[in-house]
Amino acid sequence: MTTLTAIECDEFLPYSADVVWRAITTPETIAKWWANAADLRPEVGHRFTIDMGGWGVQQCEVLEVEEGRLLRYTFAEGVLDSTLTWRIEPEGTGSRLFLVHGDLDADSQLGRAALQGMGRGWPDVLARIADVIRPDRSV
Repeated sequence: MTTLTAIECDEFLPYSADVVWRAITTPETIAKWWANAADLRPEVGHRFTIDMGGWGVQQCEVLEVEEGRLLRYTFAEGVLDSTLTWRIEPEGTGSRLFLVHGDLDADSQLGRAALQGMGRGWPDVLARIADVIRPDRSV
């Protein structure tokens, strides 16, 4: 039996949900805080790649979109076969960005390595978004 598990983290960002949405869906902005390049379009069924540099080019497909609020896509098809779910909720003077990196196979060596490495890495990645969308920079 395969044991699927997830990494969950969140980050408060002092920006509106619209600003945060653009940061996680605009390829040029994604390149500033996470991946070298991504040809993402927030449209269900859109297939795209994310260039993770030394980690390779990852195949993805958009599974669910709620404009300005939720984006879910497959991640690393044929490698990790996982999903990324980004959810934005207004909070006080800004927004909270939630990330669930799900469907990780805890029974496989690669899945366990991803859980350990990405479990430590995702919070740092989310924290970089605030620097990219500072008011003195365009998103």
